[in-house]
Amino acid sequence: MHSAQDISQDKTLLWLMALSCGLTAGANYFSQPLIYSIQQAFQGTTAQAQLTVTFAQLSYALGLLFLVPLGDIVNRTKFIPLLMALAGVGLLICATAVNLPMLWIGTAIAGLFSVAAQVLIPFAAMTVKPEKMGETVGFLMSGLLVGIYLSTSLAGILSNLFHWQVIYIVSAILIFACAYFLRQKLPHAERLKMKYADVFISMKHLVLEEPRLILRALMGAFAFASLSILFSTIAVYLSSPPFELEDTFIGMVSLVGILGALSSKYVGQWADRGYNIQLSFLGGVFLLLSWVAMYFSSHGLIFYIIGFAVVNLGLAFVHSCNQNIIYRIRPDAKSRINAIYMTFYFGGAAFGSAIGIFSWNYGGWSFTCLIGVILSLIATGLCFVDYARFARHQTVNNQQ
Repeated sequence: MHSAQDISQDKTLLWLMALSCGLTAGANYFSQPLIYSIQQAFQGTTAQAQLTVTFAQLSYALGLLFLVPLGDIVNRTKFIPLLMALAGVGLLICATAVNLPMLWIGTAIAGLFSVAAQVLIPFAAMTVKPEKMGETVGFLMSGLLVGIYLSTSLAGILSNLFHWQVIYIVSAILIFACAYFLRQKLPHAERLKMKYADVFISMKHLVLEEPRLILRALMGAFAFASLSILFSTIAVYLSSPPFELEDTFIGMVSLVGILGALSSKYVGQWADRGYNIQLSFLGGVFLLLSWVAMYFSSHGLIFYIIGFAVVNLGLAFVHSCNQNIIYRIRPDAKSRINAIYMTFYFGGAAFGSAIGIFSWNYGGWSFTCLIGVILSLIATGLCFVDYARFARHQTVNNQQ
């Protein structure tokens, strides 16, 4: 199931795909530095404003489960731009929201259809040579992650300069433009002849028959949950004493996450050379160290900045290695495998967002850091399980 075209040679298309990944994924994170502004605009509670983050993650997880698997059986040249256009519609609803329920609805629509990036990435993996897969996927993941961090920063900046809803208008326009150009440039790729219901039956078999897929999916879920605790608490923590930062500066703090984003391409290159296990362990260590730094952040913002950079680096290592492994399990089922993996992954994000809100309200920052350490330990422990069950006996063909 490969395209006749090797898109790794088309740099313009790769950059367009990376930009599209960044825009669609970033659309799910605008609200995170804007929690205080949203609360003030609609006269709601902090918990109600924070629900915007949770709705974004839950709707994204639903899109991963019910829309991404279609990537194996539909015309992706039409499907991907359609998903992007519908995500743009959700953003326009957010831009014109007059109350919290309307914002939640727009957020849910944008989140549901912004899974376009998760159809685009496995599509790219099947349209390049196997030896270029890790590098290409890593490049698109870099675009996706850079988009997330730029979106939070720009959301804060535009909120202070103009209005907190401006970022939604700008993003919708850019997504519509990228959808149009992708429709013109995406190559044709062969698709499976399978009914929609059969897609889910086959996914059930993948879940039952591929234990390494589930193990790596759980690893990614707990790693991303660790980061999502920060996403759901960054605004309330940094706007509180002793920091008392405005939206713009909160958004700028999150820019350090780009360090992890930019590493994805290079992690993918090393994963292609067979260093998945070593890089996964290193990612787990980074996750743990990040929360040690976070614990001391009350003594200085620099500790928070270091911790935020390191947790993103750790997640980039774990996630890039996970994708390099799972896409080789069943090359003919990349979209379905990605749907399973990413459903776990963003389900973990929704869990992390929810538990982050709970931990902050229940026990403050120290308790939040403790929860972050526990989630990071679980992710690292699953890496040891993966090594014990699979990596010791992995063949050269599976590149472990």
